[in-house]
Amino acid sequence: MSEVKNILLVGVGGQGTILVGKILSGGLLDAGYDVKMSEVHGMAQRGGSVSTQVRYGRKVYAPVIDQGQADILVAFETMEAVRWASYLKKGGQAVVNDYRIPSAPILAGQAQYPEGLLEALQAQARTTVIKAGEMAAALGNVKAMNLVLFGALVRKMNLDGLDWAGRIKAGVKPEFVELNLKAFQAGYEA
Repeated sequence: MSEVKNILLVGVGGQGTILVGKILSGGLLDAGYDVKMSEVHGMAQRGGSVSTQVRYGRKVYAPVIDQGQADILVAFETMEAVRWASYLKKGGQAVVNDYRIPSAPILAGQAQYPEGLLEALQAQARTTVIKAGEMAAALGNVKAMNLVLFGALVRKMNLDGLDWAGRIKAGVKPEFVELNLKAFQAGYEA
């Protein structure tokens, strides 16, 4: 593979975007790719925006994805999908979790959660909408939605055949391995 692939993972602090980025990067390294990962988590501990950028290929020179360069955008929260949509390249695709986390102004009653976000994104890019929160809750823990989205990402990017189960086992606490493997499979099949 000579072409560099760009994956942008976005969400809200605490959703596990960085964990997914680390599992993804580790699996790609194991497969022999050159991988660069960058993360920005600013006010993440207070529910702020989080982004993880993963670039891989035969040779990758920089970890940062510029606007208009992401092959795929994986949004763990609906509003974050629209916030980062300008990073998608023409013909890129989005995987969006139909899941809302109200921001501080919304919680304070100073604003309302915007309507029509999914429709706006679908008008701009090839978009797959997944109810990862509901799927993870059905498996026993809504926090596993990050691995549901990771499974969908692996499927969309045709990254089959890598040892994702081994990477998940190495990346999560032992008591959560089974749940996360089930979440990954559910997202892959979705």
